[in-house]
Parts: sequence; structure tokens; C-alpha cells
Amino acid sequence: MKLFSILAIVFIVTSCMKGEHVDLIVHNAKIYSMDNLSKVYEAMAIKDGKIIELGPERQILNKYSSDKELNAEGRDLYPGLIDAHGHIMSLARQRLSVELFGCKSMDDLLMRTEKYQSKKKTDFIVGRGWDQSLWGQKELPTNEELNKRFPEIPVCLIRVDGHAILANDAALQLAGINEKTKVPGGIVTLKEGKCTGLLVDNAMDLMNAVIKDFSEKELIEAISEIQRDLLQYGIVGVHEAGLTTADFQLMKKMDKQKLLSIQVYGMLMNSEENKKMILKEGKYFGNNFKVQSFKMYGDGALGSRGALLKNEYSDQHDHFGILTTPIGDMEEWVNFCINNDFQLNTHAIGDSTNAILLKMYKKAHDKNPDHRWRIEHAQVVDPVDFDYFEKYGIIPSVQPTHAVSDQRWAEDRIGKARLEGAYAYKTLLKKAGLLAIGTDFPVEQINPFLTIHAACARKDANNIPNGGFLSNEKLSLEECMRGMTYWAAISSFSENQT
Repeated sequence: MKLFSILAIVFIVTSCMKGEHVDLIVHNAKIYSMDNLSKVYEAMAIKDGKIIELGPERQILNKYSSDKELNAEGRDLYPGLIDAHGHIMSLARQRLSVELFGCKSMDDLLMRTEKYQSKKKTDFIVGRGWDQSLWGQKELPTNEELNKRFPEIPVCLIRVDGHAILANDAALQLAGINEKTKVPGGIVTLKEGKCTGLLVDNAMDLMNAVIKDFSEKELIEAISEIQRDLLQYGIVGVHEAGLTTADFQLMKKMDKQKLLSIQVYGMLMNSEENKKMILKEGKYFGNNFKVQSFKMYGDGALGSRGALLKNEYSDQHDHFGILTTPIGDMEEWVNFCINNDFQLNTHAIGDSTNAILLKMYKKAHDKNPDHRWRIEHAQVVDPVDFDYFEKYGIIPSVQPTHAVSDQRWAEDRIGKARLEGAYAYKTLLKKAGLLAIGTDFPVEQINPFLTIHAACARKDANNIPNGGFLSNEKLSLEECMRGMTYWAAISSFSENQT
């Protein structure tokens, strides 16, 4: 009897003293910590929005108490995902414009535009997301049909990659664009001496200057909707790849009003306006919004033949693409970012642009070996240039879904030989030691499972092509997940906060 009483007292005391009280205990799980040892745990305790301990199930359940427990029933748990290259502001404007993503033909494009206008009745129609390669058409479209349907109202339709615009004659006239217009780093496309309405890369700036933006209220509502979509997919952070001064101020306002529910790492566009703002205000570190980098465009896109190649396009004789930022201006921005301790992340698609930037980036490494400057896309790289990533600490920021989207026409553009250095994510990982992985939404969908499938199987959502596109460049699941978590955090100087 005495022994029973002693045991009962011990049991009561230990029960009362059971662990620290926390907000949530998750157990019966496979929790992938993504740490350097790739440890997998059974349970975790969470308090005040932070994971305070990972460990064996018995240890966590005995050490902590909580009013809320989640039995994961053996499921896999990963850290919240980070999209290392997206465009929240572009997607917000796309959702407020004519939705052209996935349209199957020019007739489909025209029908969607007419339907939008019948509801909105705007005085300037803007649409986004068309891709002529889905129409079984290799050549970029012209505005003849657009002029017939919309002879008076300006219409501006932006290609899925954001590097080309199809505008009707009314919009061209409003922007002051004609057959004599010349734009450095851009193309005003002509046919038989007349504008076709197709504007590529820097020529788009003339049109963008006359497009009326949406209201702040509309943009905030669209961004809030996008955040909900991202969180439903487990995406808790986005590297916003290119902010105007106005975009920056809007994000800053939302952050201060606690309207940002995801972490946004902002890259400022390399404009003179942004430069003046930074010289006056410096870096910005808010609650869920951080800005300490610039985004620079080196060239255009491969789909619209704007990417700058060392040799001519295989499907367009004597055409090499476009350097959208002159080399002298690139040098100035490299020096500005070095002198002001800003990260520089440069859009580089073609092998020529990649070579130019990789050599320029050496300056930053000589100044600071932990500069973490990035090449956004690194899509076509001459094999002789891969070593620059390793030697100078350059981070490749890649989007696996681009590989499986582009496989329909990539060989047509660059030929079979150049595919050796194209969409080469495994090679880039071996050289750089890490990858920042994103989607480039709204060019691609925000769905991270499509990213994982593209990275690991090298196939699209329909499992095309058989055997995978350039399958020797597959990533393992762990490598892909690291690129969407820990390595993405490193590429934004966030590994100690996230």
C-alpha cells in the first residue's frame, strides 16, 4: 500500500510538470528539416510562430504540452516553400487584365479580348499571357485581325514571357510608334515597311509609358488574392523579381499595414528613379518585406528570339538576339551595387549574355567573396563558362518549368549542339554548390508541384516528353526541395531569419 502511494505521488507530480506549454505539437510525421545532415524527425513543438524543437515523438510529447496537437498520420512535412523568382505585381496586373494565359489560337485571343471589353468597357485594353507556340505557329503574330476588331480603342497584349507586346494601330499611334521608330535594345517589327504591332524588349517601354495603371485599391485586392493562392500551395516567401518605385512604395505600405502575409524579398528595377530613391533611403527591412537588391535585364527571351546568343539563331539567319542593357550601363550598375552594398540579380538567357555577366561579376567577388550576386535564369550557358559560377560565388536562379515548357521549340531556336549547356540545372548545381529555384510566375504557374515534377522528371504536367527533356540534368527531390527552401533563403541573405 505504501509503495502504491509513493508511485501514485510520483506519477501525479511528473504529470503536472510535463513540459513547457507550446502553441502546437506535430507528431507521427516525417519532418524533413533540410539541415546540412538531412535529418528527418518524428515530431516538433511550435511556439510564438517558431519551431522550438524537433525530435523523436516520445521526447517531444513528454517534454511539451499543448492544447492543440496535430497527428500527421505518417505524412511528409517540409519547411514552407520560397519561390525564388516570381512577379507578384505582374500577376496582380494580369488578373486585372484580359487573361490570355493558355489561349489556343489568334481567334481565342480575340474572343477573350472582346469578352473582357464587353464587361469592362475600358478606354485602353490590356491583356497578358499569349504564347503563339501553343497555336502550332512558329512565327510571332501581327496585328491585322486586332485592327479589324478594335479600330479605335488602343489594345496592348503582352506575351507570356513579358518580352513582347502585340499592339493594334490605335495603341501604336498613341505611343508615337511608327516604321521609323528605333529603340536601342528593342525591336519595332516591320513587314513590307509597315509596323506589324509587335514590339520586342526595350521597344515595349514606349507602350508601357502610355498604359494607365490600375488603382491602388484594385492592386491591393489582387495581391491579397495571390497571397492566399500562394499559401494554399505552402509557399510562404517570394523573391519579387523587378519592382518599380511605385511598386516598392505599394509593397512598403502593405507591409506597414500588415497586409503582407508572406515574406517578400524585393529586387528593384535598375532605373534611375530607383537609384535616386536608394541613395536617399538605403535598404529596407520591414516586417515581411525586405529590399537590398537590384534586378537588371541583360537580354530578352528565347521564345521571342530576344535572348543574346554567341552564334546566330538556328531558325533565323543573321539574328543573334538583343542586349537590352548596353555593356557600359551594365558596368555602371555593377559598380553602383558594389559601392552601395546591394545584391545584383541579372536576367540572362542567352549564352552571350551569360558570358558577359559572369565575367563582370568577378568584380563583386574581388570586393566581397560573400556578395551572393545572382544570374536569373542562366538558361543557355556555353559549357566553357560554367566554371565562373564556382570560381566567383555566383548563384544560379533557375525555373525548372521553363525547361519543359520550352522543349517544344528550344532545339529549333538554338540547335542540338547548344542544348548541351541549356537548362543545365544539375551541372549548375555541381558548379555553384546551390540553386535558387522558382517559377517565374505568371510566365509559368505558381504550383510548386509542377516545379518539382519538372526538376526531378524533366516532364510537364502531361508527362511529356517521354524519358524527360535533357534528362541527364535531372535534380533529386532533396536537391529540388533545398532549392525551394534553404538555398533560396541563402540567395536572399535570409538563412538566419527564415
